[in-house]
Amino acid sequence: MTRPRLLAPRLFLATLLAAAIPAVAPRAQSLTLALASTPTAVDPHFHNLVPNNAIAAHVFDKLVHQDERQQLIPGLAESWRPLSDTVWEFRLRAGVTFHDGAPLEAEDVAASLRRVPAVPNSPGPFTQFTRGIASVEVVDARTLRITTRGPQPLLPTDLSVINIIPRRLEAATTADFRAGTAMVGTGPFRFESFSPGDRVVLTRNDGYWGGAAHWQRVTLRIIPNDSARAAALLAGDVDAVDAVPITQLEALKRRPDLRLFRATSNRVMFLSFDTFRETTPHATQRGGAAMPNPLRDPRVRAAISRAINRPAIVDRLMEGEAIAAGGLLADGFFGASPRLTPEAFDLDGARRLLREAGLPNGFALTIHGPNDRFPNDEKILQAVAQMLQRAGIETRAEALPFNTILSQGGPPNHAYSTMLLGWGSNTGEASSPLRALLATMDRDRGMGVGNRGRYSNPALDAVIQQALSTVDDAARSALLQQASEMAMADHALVPILYQVNIWATRGGIAYTPRADEWTLARFFTPAN
Repeated sequence: MTRPRLLAPRLFLATLLAAAIPAVAPRAQSLTLALASTPTAVDPHFHNLVPNNAIAAHVFDKLVHQDERQQLIPGLAESWRPLSDTVWEFRLRAGVTFHDGAPLEAEDVAASLRRVPAVPNSPGPFTQFTRGIASVEVVDARTLRITTRGPQPLLPTDLSVINIIPRRLEAATTADFRAGTAMVGTGPFRFESFSPGDRVVLTRNDGYWGGAAHWQRVTLRIIPNDSARAAALLAGDVDAVDAVPITQLEALKRRPDLRLFRATSNRVMFLSFDTFRETTPHATQRGGAAMPNPLRDPRVRAAISRAINRPAIVDRLMEGEAIAAGGLLADGFFGASPRLTPEAFDLDGARRLLREAGLPNGFALTIHGPNDRFPNDEKILQAVAQMLQRAGIETRAEALPFNTILSQGGPPNHAYSTMLLGWGSNTGEASSPLRALLATMDRDRGMGVGNRGRYSNPALDAVIQQALSTVDDAARSALLQQASEMAMADHALVPILYQVNIWATRGGIAYTPRADEWTLARFFTPAN
């Protein structure tokens, strides 16, 4: 079994309000959770997105699970081991059944791994996690051997992202999952219904191999509006909320009947740039005339970075509930470079870089970003635009629904020039953002699946590939750090902040806060 990754203690802190978790009361009947982010699908293999993945985790399991700190723990596989640099053996738990009563067998795992690359039209495919698999051998009902195309020490980590479905559903469509007919897993809850944009309803799986959850019935209400979500908790309409609005935080703290739980996130908020096209639609001369794409010049990207006052965003907009970012992951995550500190705010330096790039009068830029996905996303977008304006870039911010940003900002449309985005590391280590955001886009190989600016740097690609095939943990960490430093030196993207995840619950309920932002009903516990 692979060595777990340890996070620095400060990465995972619950507030003092939650320091002592009361004893768990007898199982309660119902739990209602308010979720900030709208899922785009319930098909567990269609779109690699946090709200989708969190909902899937209620119904489905993976071979390998991640705990709240994203350390690997056994899931459907009770054990795993490398037989060589390119062959891994996984041993399944005995006695696990799907919700329809069928026993879990190795053939189900093989079918699930085949389905991942076969799902059509994915806006964010899971193929980055299966791209290295050459073959899957079913040894017996509880044993399978996976052969990789080369050394792949992260295979157990990658498989902690892939949900397992019954083999009879290998050909199921995304519409079948949306209708509920294919929502059959081994997870702690059974699927009852999905009303897009409104709610997901689940019922407890009393035969769950990990022990029955505390709640007979769970309703996941989707409430993207921050004020409405907080109001629902204050009114007692829901038992807990995720993504606690910064604007409501002080009011919630003053309520003795509520509790707060925090964890530093695996998510970085950043600016993504179109570095691919010779001209780009939303970077023009002042007045709107076309010009050669200025975002292809690393000096321009560096100027944008220096113009951003990260401490001001953290302190004023986020009220201290975020961390200024200088890299792809906060300190303490495996492969995060301690040498990457937030770029200093330097307006004079930003203006000087623009002059050096031949843009003494700046240029006109529109930044697109979401208004319904991340804490204070629209406010961050507006603040960044104002900061760039002071540096001499005539900047306009356009906030749109996150689904629009996803559909228009990536392939095949590539409608934007600069985007405010967020990326959470599914794997809890640095290879996830490196291969998704910064590797040259190659969907067949699962690389660059989130690289919406189509940045490409062959030297960086080579270091990423070397890291992915390096078995020794220390050597792999050093390569991941090197790759991150190369990307930041080129300002391939501009990091702004690392999120802090905050949940609020009624006083009689505790939650185990998670680095991955997932809001999971199983880990809410009633208190005496």
